[in-house]
Amino acid sequence: MIPPHRDLVDGEWADAPPGAGPVLEDPATGAELGPSPVTGEERLERALAAADSAAGDWADVPASERADLLDGVAAALEPVVAEITALEAAATGVPIRQAAPLGVIVTGAFRLAAEQLRGGGLDAAFTREDGRAVEVRRLPWGPALCLVPWNAPAPMAAHKVANALAAGCPAILKPSEYAPYGSQRFAEAVAGALAERGVPDGVFQFVHGDGSTGARLTGDPRIRAVSFTGGAAGGGSVAAACAAGIKPVQLELGGNNPLVVMPDAGIGRAARAAVDLLTTLNGQWCRALGRLIVPAEAQDALLEAIGERLAALRAGPPLDPETDLGPLVHSRHRAHVADRRDALGGRILATTKVPDQGNYLAPALVTGVDPAAAMEEIFGPVATVHPYRTLTEAVALANGTAYGLEAYVTGTDEDAALAVARRIRAGEVKVNGSSVLSLHLFAPRPAWGASGLGEEGTAETLHFFTNPRVVGVEDGFALHSRDRLHSRETPHSRETP
Repeated sequence: MIPPHRDLVDGEWADAPPGAGPVLEDPATGAELGPSPVTGEERLERALAAADSAAGDWADVPASERADLLDGVAAALEPVVAEITALEAAATGVPIRQAAPLGVIVTGAFRLAAEQLRGGGLDAAFTREDGRAVEVRRLPWGPALCLVPWNAPAPMAAHKVANALAAGCPAILKPSEYAPYGSQRFAEAVAGALAERGVPDGVFQFVHGDGSTGARLTGDPRIRAVSFTGGAAGGGSVAAACAAGIKPVQLELGGNNPLVVMPDAGIGRAARAAVDLLTTLNGQWCRALGRLIVPAEAQDALLEAIGERLAALRAGPPLDPETDLGPLVHSRHRAHVADRRDALGGRILATTKVPDQGNYLAPALVTGVDPAAAMEEIFGPVATVHPYRTLTEAVALANGTAYGLEAYVTGTDEDAALAVARRIRAGEVKVNGSSVLSLHLFAPRPAWGASGLGEEGTAETLHFFTNPRVVGVEDGFALHSRDRLHSRETPHSRETP
C-alpha cells in the first residue's frame, strides 16, 4: 500500500500537497499513482529557520553523545529496513533481490558514523619542534542539505544524513520526486528516534519537491553545505548556486563507465561481468556499464555468450524474489533510454524477453557505434561495444569521455589487468569484479571530470560536512618584524644634538 505523502518541518509532520512535477507510476504496470508531492514555500522557510536555530546547540553536543544518538537511530531503523526496501523496489523497479542487500547501508551508515566519532575522526593533534601542541578540530559548517536521487534513495539518504548529523550539522533531506516513499519511511524512523532522545526539532527535517525545491534550498544562505547525488544538469545547477554562496558542495554525477576485456580473459567470465554491470539495478546505476571495450578477435564470441546470458534473465515484477530484471522507474525515463539507444544508430543486441505491460526495456548492447557518438551516460540498460587491437588503444577508449567515476578490467593475468587499470582515469577501477560495493569500506569514492566534485566515502563524507580549525601557541614573531620599543635607539630616547 502506498503511504500518503508527508513532510517533516520543525518537528511537525504534515500532508504534502501535489506539485507540478511528474505523475508517479507503478513501474511494473505503468498505472498512475497520482502527482508527486511538494513542500510549500511557507514550510520551506520554516524548515530553514528551524535548522538555522538548531545549529549552535547541535554543534555543541559532544561527539560521544552524538555517537550514542546515532547508534539509537540505527537501532530504530533496524526493524523497518525491510519495509523501506520493499517501498523502494516497488517505486524504482529494482528487483527486491538486488535492493535488499543495500538495506545494510541504511543502518550501517549511522553505526559507521558513530564509530568514527568515538575513534576521534574529527580531532587530530601535532607536536611542534618546541614541544608545544597544535590541535586540529573539525567543526560543522552549519545547516546541510542532502539531495538524493531515485535509484537507491534510502541508502544514499542514510549515508548523507548520518554523516551530516555526526559532524554536528542540522540536516534537511529532500528525495527525488520520482521515488519519495522509502525515504519518507526512513525519515519517520530517524525523526522518531531523535525525538525520543530529546534532540531539537530543527536538527533533522524532511521535505518533498522537484528541482525547483532543491534550487530554493540550495540558494538560501542559511544552508551552509550541500551534498548532491544525481544527474549532470542538476549537479551543474547545484554547483553554480554553491559557488555563488561560497559554500562547499559534494557532487556525484554519474559516469559512462568502461569494461575493458583483456586479451586473455575467459569468454564466460567476461560475459558474466558485462551482463552484471549492464543489468544491476536495471542499469539505473551511476556505476553501470556504459562501454564494453573488447579485443576485436574476441568480439563475436563474447557477444554470443552475452546474448545467451541476457536471454536467460527473468524479467518481472520487482517484488517477486525470482525476478532478475525489473522495469525502469517511469515511462518518461524508459522513453528517454529507448530514444538514446535508437539514436546511436548501430546494431542492437537485445535477447531478454520482457513483459509488454509496464516500463520494461530489454537490456541492449549496441555495436558499430563510433566512439565519438558514445560519449554521454544513458543511465539505463544500454551500452555500446568498441573493439580494440592493442591495449594502448583500449586504454585510450576507456579514457575517451569526460567522465571518470568507475571502470572495470577483466582478465586472467591479474598483474597485467592491474597494469591496465592503473592507466585508466577513474575514481575507482575494479579488476575482475562487478558488485555494487566499493573495493574497501574505508577507501574513498572519488569522481574525476564530469562525474563529480570532491570525494565520498566512510571518512570523506563526514569530513565534507566540517571545516578544520587549527589552534596552538607559537610564542614567536615574524623574522622581518623589528620591535623598536625594546631597541636602545628608539625615536623617543635619542637626544637632540
